[in-house]
Amino acid sequence: MSQAQPTRYGARNEESVERVQAIALGAQEENGSPEKLYLDLMKKCLTRIAFPERYASIKPPRTIPRKLAWNLCQKLLTPLELEIVRRKEFDSRAREGGLDWPGEAETMVGIKRLDNLEVCITDVLRQRVPGDLIETGVWRGGASIFMRAVLKAYGDTQRTVWLADSFHGLPKPNPAKYPADVGDESWKNAALAIPVEEVKANFCKYGLLDEQVRFLVGWFRDTLPTAPIDKLAVLRLDGDMYESTFDALTHLYPKLSHGGYAIIDDYAIPGCQSAVEDYRVKHQIKEPLVPIDHYAKFWQRLT
Repeated sequence: MSQAQPTRYGARNEESVERVQAIALGAQEENGSPEKLYLDLMKKCLTRIAFPERYASIKPPRTIPRKLAWNLCQKLLTPLELEIVRRKEFDSRAREGGLDWPGEAETMVGIKRLDNLEVCITDVLRQRVPGDLIETGVWRGGASIFMRAVLKAYGDTQRTVWLADSFHGLPKPNPAKYPADVGDESWKNAALAIPVEEVKANFCKYGLLDEQVRFLVGWFRDTLPTAPIDKLAVLRLDGDMYESTFDALTHLYPKLSHGGYAIIDDYAIPGCQSAVEDYRVKHQIKEPLVPIDHYAKFWQRLT
């Protein structure tokens, strides 16, 4: 691995739109350096492209007779620590694009979004943009693990990777305050409720749980206003809903350094998109929103 980055941060000059678009596509120098090889392998492991999953869980049936039979089978299998699964054909293109729901992988964001994350982080390291890295909404922790891996690869010992999540799934909509979330039933999805202990265990699997990783456990509205974060260099939002996205921007974007990056994983979701657009209009943010893939967008803070 390369030597640690200098602790003195330098000034950031305004970049062209063309350069930001290149970052969106993950454009970077191709080389066989140990850092690059390590990070490429991390992407393949975190997405399970390196060793495809052979089985997938089966969703419970909706019809009452089949549901009763399903519940009986589950009752018999649970004490034996077994579950009902089905064989599945691994779709590498869907996994690379973040288009499927992984059974075991630590992340569902796909390779393009991890490529983009890598280039954003290496850019702030190279340009000495001050601040930590944060992900709001972490699921199994894969993208945050990758953040820590990039810092590890390039020997940065000054920055912290923050993980903000309830670790109990998404909040119930508050239609009185956030009408855009009316009808959103994501809070019922138990598969999004990954315990913090499981996320920490995933960090440990890759040898990346250390003092440079910190957790903000709770609803964003409770944890982010008082989060002990001075500055941010990379802000990655993955909260799905209007409320989660707007809260994260409200409390964290003012801490994003000039030259830093705001990444919106869920821009394709209407509630998230509305929150981003409302915040950008309210605060007169003019930097272009650049597509990363079919789902996500980002911009670089230049003003």
